[in-house]
Amino acid sequence: MKLLVFTAATGGGHLRAGHAIVETIEKEGTHQAVAVDALKEVGRVFDKIICGSYLFMARRTPKFFGKMYRQSNKKNLFSGLVPTITSWVSGRLMRCIHREKPDAIVTTHPFAASMAAALKEKGKITIPVLSVITDYGTHRAYLAENRADGYILATEDMIPELESWGVPREKAHAFGIPVHPQFFEKVPRAQARKALGLDPELPLVLFMAGSFGVSNILGIYRDLQERMGAEKPRCQLIVITGRNEKLYKTFEEEIARGTKLPTQLVFFTNEVEKYMHAADLLVTKPGGLTVSEALASDLPLAAFDAIPGQEEDNAAFLARHGMAIRMKTDAEAGPAIAGLMADPERLAAMQAACRAFDKHDCVERIVELCQELGVRN
Repeated sequence: MKLLVFTAATGGGHLRAGHAIVETIEKEGTHQAVAVDALKEVGRVFDKIICGSYLFMARRTPKFFGKMYRQSNKKNLFSGLVPTITSWVSGRLMRCIHREKPDAIVTTHPFAASMAAALKEKGKITIPVLSVITDYGTHRAYLAENRADGYILATEDMIPELESWGVPREKAHAFGIPVHPQFFEKVPRAQARKALGLDPELPLVLFMAGSFGVSNILGIYRDLQERMGAEKPRCQLIVITGRNEKLYKTFEEEIARGTKLPTQLVFFTNEVEKYMHAADLLVTKPGGLTVSEALASDLPLAAFDAIPGQEEDNAAFLARHGMAIRMKTDAEAGPAIAGLMADPERLAAMQAACRAFDKHDCVERIVELCQELGVRN
């Protein structure tokens, strides 16, 4: 079987989910898969408008983005724009479909789901179409007007709302969000810390800070230095800044002035799983894929600076199931993180909750569902 995975670059999560499907299938070696950016296939201008609008609103006007997100999640004229627009441009995906000749299409972006489902409704394709929802809350945009053959959900919690929107129960599959297989590798934390040149016995707090503002993350860092390094270090820190050069330089200067807590600074890395396996707590924005990668690594989270909309839904899900603490302001972040690191029993319970949320067979189950739907078709 060959899967065509349509994804898009509105944030890195949709791309990472798509490529995780491909990598997992390639690793198993029994099927084929290829990932294609659906928005780029439609056209460069269309891609720039969609991706540029998302990035601008999410970063510059998050409150407005949250209002737009909530409004588009209601059944109204505004939410109907997505299926209308995507139906108009859906035919531009046919060249890719003819080229790849897939047995099924899996999408990891709502626009891609809507386009693929429109092609099926028009009779241009007959193969199965699955829509993967890459967050822990539901949104109507992924449902493609209920024209997809199935919906892959992060958690069973999402099923009742889909049913209330008219999605038949048999179309809802809580397989999880696809993540790269290396995150599921079980590595003892002490061993993982030693491999990174860290103290294997000292608890580790990992900051994935690239999307944070420089001032707020630096303030949290300094607060932790005072709270947990007053006498002797009670934890060690890793700060991953991603490609945020300003943030990296700021922390480089901060560390050079001396720290009470041992700190390792990392720029961009393709080996995030090694740091997650070594950490006891992850401080991050709760994007759907980052959350899923952490859960696969049995790593609790301190969710901070959530974008209104899907990231707030993700943080709420984690807190509800005892896998994260939520921090809504800079002032409460330092005390919350320090308090959790000083409570090993609570931290262990959160780690156990992450471990129990096991979705390691997500991609395998997606492939099996595609095969089953293919037989039905």
